[in-house]
Amino acid sequence: MSDQSSLHDGKHFVVQKGQAQCDQGDQFPQYKVTAHQQHYWNDSDGDADYLAVTEDDLQFNPSGPSFGKCKLKPSSGGNLPCSYAPAGKWQKTYDKVKVMGKSIVTEASELQCVVGGKITIKDHGQRGVVSKKNVQNADNKTVQHINPLVKMDDYGETVQESDLDAY
Repeated sequence: MSDQSSLHDGKHFVVQKGQAQCDQGDQFPQYKVTAHQQHYWNDSDGDADYLAVTEDDLQFNPSGPSFGKCKLKPSSGGNLPCSYAPAGKWQKTYDKVKVMGKSIVTEASELQCVVGGKITIKDHGQRGVVSKKNVQNADNKTVQHINPLVKMDDYGETVQESDLDAY
């Protein structure tokens, strides 16, 4: 076992419904996955919001001046709109997991713009959801220490055995 740590340790994989930020812009567009339409993170229903973002996914939604007004383009009436132009692929991607041969984007990844801005991950887009199995397996004493107002016995009774078969 290796003692080497990775800059991706503890980082989430990025999905299409997440948001990017440019250090020179003032808006936060969503990712637009164009490299594939087949791999989703934490979504068995195939919702496009959960498409995996890869090193080749360089478009954003909305397109055009995705990042709003650019601080590097001042004018007398305020900053001019972003002229987004990626300088290659995403960098600092996670190459231990591939989607169709392409490295995936995590919260540690970044993309350089030829205008001069650095695009990073504002929001990875994934959300944790508590399942019925989580409720059944919760330790009552621990939950009471974390949140004394929640009575797990009340929730445990609402989870039926047949509900757990789905998980």
